[in-house]
Amino acid sequence: MPSVTFAGVSYAATPGEAVLDTLLRHGVPISNSCRAGACQSCLLRASAGAVPAIAQRGLKATLVEQGYFLSCSCVPEGDLTIEPAVGLEVNAAIASLERLTPTVLRARLRLPQPLAYRAGQYITLRRIDGLSRSYSLASLPTDETLELHVRLAPHGQMSGWLFNEAREGDEITLRGPAGDCFYTTGKIDQPMLLVGTGTGLAPLVGICRDALHSGHTGPIHLYHGSRTSEGLYLQDELTDLVRAHRNLHYAAILPGADTMSTHDALLGAITGAFPSLAAWRGFVCGNPPAVSMLKKKLFLRGMPAREIFSDAFLEAPRLTA
Repeated sequence: MPSVTFAGVSYAATPGEAVLDTLLRHGVPISNSCRAGACQSCLLRASAGAVPAIAQRGLKATLVEQGYFLSCSCVPEGDLTIEPAVGLEVNAAIASLERLTPTVLRARLRLPQPLAYRAGQYITLRRIDGLSRSYSLASLPTDETLELHVRLAPHGQMSGWLFNEAREGDEITLRGPAGDCFYTTGKIDQPMLLVGTGTGLAPLVGICRDALHSGHTGPIHLYHGSRTSEGLYLQDELTDLVRAHRNLHYAAILPGADTMSTHDALLGAITGAFPSLAAWRGFVCGNPPAVSMLKKKLFLRGMPAREIFSDAFLEAPRLTA
């Protein structure tokens, strides 16, 4: 049975158990959020022992070479000696908190030094007590602050803190950026379809602004869906952006009936407008079921799989006693 040695103490892992679960089971406090290998908040470094390749999937080559791995995805095949990930986080301060709706907050963060990122990527916030959550970037690197859109999740620890307790000037750390959902140049006349649910709008706003800033000339169609009108935020700002750019089109979508899902409503609007998506590039963001279904349907409408980029928002699992 493999052992995991952390801070000089060895812990026995059960068969098939991830390193993160081993450490948490023994009361070792390790930052974590999605537990699905997406947010990278559970990053650790192996100083001895072999790390399975799956535990380093999605990491930068520089991190892989240094032995960093995702502890939630790492089921050790032999003994491992590990240590915390250090030097990967940067300090930030809350610049402003703006309630866009009763359940959607726009948070802006100020950093002492500019962060190298692409609009649409995500960062992981870490509170002073170790609580970590990931949020996509709606801002551009040329903006003075980082812009995040936060949905008030039921029983959400980070979102609840940001909504009800955090104040301007509060300090926080962040790690990142990560993710491949961002605009790339080279096909400036290619039609683009951006589809999101809820605060999946955040990366799409960043991608849209980046494309326009980069001189994209092809049509850009942004669809934002929500179960309720309260979830359709930023409508005025997006309408103003449409007025300033002739190639940008925006539609806010609500299900037409209580039995209709948000992604079905989005698909109905898209398929009615575009018989074929064979020459398009697509970006899909939001809750995982909607993202999965939308990607499949866009592919079936002719959009090449290599041209579909996605970002699914995974809520942290609720911990029970």
